Amino acid sequence: MDRSSSYSQWLAESYVHKMVSQHSRHAASWRRLQLAQAKLKASSRTSALLSGFAMVAMVEVQLDHGMSEGWLIAFSICTTLVIVIHLLALMVSTCILPNVEALSNTGHSLTDMNDFGEDSLHDRMHCYIELAWICSTGLGILLFLVQVAILAWVRFGLYTRNAAIASTAIILPAICVFIAFGITFYRRIISHKYEQSTRNIEELEAIASDLGNGTTLRGGVHIA
Repeated sequence: MDRSSSYSQWLAESYVHKMVSQHSRHAASWRRLQLAQAKLKASSRTSALLSGFAMVAMVEVQLDHGMSEGWLIAFSICTTLVIVIHLLALMVSTCILPNVEALSNTGHSLTDMNDFGEDSLHDRMHCYIELAWICSTGLGILLFLVQVAILAWVRFGLYTRNAAIASTAIILPAICVFIAFGITFYRRIISHKYEQSTRNIEELEAIASDLGNGTTLRGGVHIA
């Protein structure tokens, strides 16, 4: 009788551990999937918009023969970098997003657990998703602001330097604010992930403690 009770206890504990572990991994993977999908959508929209603006600026800007060659070279390099970086982010988003959306639309029931494991697409392509996110919302926007400042000198430098100076005086503080916000934002994200991981560990320890002290499962199975 004691042996049967011990086996029932072991079986119930194994079942609870398995279900809790599966549910925890599944929920975490589902959150990563939703975050990856949101990042890819934001990167796609931002990159398409800003790369279009940069291309129009390169084509439509009116150049004067007396303009300094240094400003023209700087404008050409900066505009090309903006277009290339945003198109890179757009390509990554366009290639990965349909597959992520297809996986997201399958649902997240326990029967789809194998699709949301550690080998799922959004986990294997995590580095590319982060690359597209950083290029689009970080480096790409920063270079776009620099391009606007250079464009002001190319467009107004020969006519009135005060207009170019005023534009630069506005953009430089904006760049500083942008960099400060980016650093603060990523620090908060890292801090949030650390706190979330700590809470998950504490919850698992509490469940393990309850299993050690004795609890009652659904269906009347008692672990003593």
